[in-house]
Amino acid sequence: MAARPNTPLRPIIVKKVIEAPHGGHHGGAWKVAYADFVTAMMAFFLLMWLLGATTEKQRKALADYFAPTIVQTKNDTAGSTGLFGGDSLVAVDKYPHGAAQTGTRAMTIPRDATGGPREASGRERQRADFQKLAQAMIRDIQSKKEIRRLAPNVRFTETREGLRIDIVDDADFSMFVVGTNQLTPDATRLFAQMADMVAGLPNQLMIRGHTDASPWSAKSGNNNWRLSAERAEVTRQFLEYRGIATNRFSRIEGAAEREPYIPSNPYDPRNRRISITLGWDN
Repeated sequence: MAARPNTPLRPIIVKKVIEAPHGGHHGGAWKVAYADFVTAMMAFFLLMWLLGATTEKQRKALADYFAPTIVQTKNDTAGSTGLFGGDSLVAVDKYPHGAAQTGTRAMTIPRDATGGPREASGRERQRADFQKLAQAMIRDIQSKKEIRRLAPNVRFTETREGLRIDIVDDADFSMFVVGTNQLTPDATRLFAQMADMVAGLPNQLMIRGHTDASPWSAKSGNNNWRLSAERAEVTRQFLEYRGIATNRFSRIEGAAEREPYIPSNPYDPRNRRISITLGWDN
């Protein structure tokens, strides 16, 4: 049926609905929680990377750094901040040893069939003598004001050949004038002190020179092989001058840069060193 033309049209009503706000997604607290989560994950992955990219010794140093309450304990363990860095032949410690640790260990004296203590072998007695020598040498160096600062540059290692004493260069100390076999005054005083300590011993001496990997120009006519051997020979001559008998020197060698002390950086100044080995008597 058609609409009547006089019927009025119904008004159109527009209703505007305003929704209540959500408080910025619950006040933004989720953002703080998410930031904490991301920070924790970053720390976790950093920890995983450190565990995979560091050595056991480096991991122990990192653990000690983040545990300031054990500073006193750390100072009472294997060298820690001392001269030997915790891995010396003579480092004294106060914690249980694993199989691979080389610090000072409590020794159980074996007994013979009669129940009495068995006499220590010649190698054991000599090892004890080496430990005493290393400790005495460091004390002697520390007692001299002019070379006291060089004590950390003297390192001791027991090898199958005997007790190796490494005198190591660093950024503030060099045994030889750069590029030459001329001893510096500091090295002269240090070697003199060491010579006085070993002059009366019967052990044979082996001297080995090492350089870093710094190259030589072709025009110089020199190379690291020659330089390392010359420095070893100069060291031998100086020790002989200070009273060590000629017949005690069994071997003089130059290793150039082939045996770096810091393998990750062949140009590190610590790769420049002189190794003096006191051989076993038997």
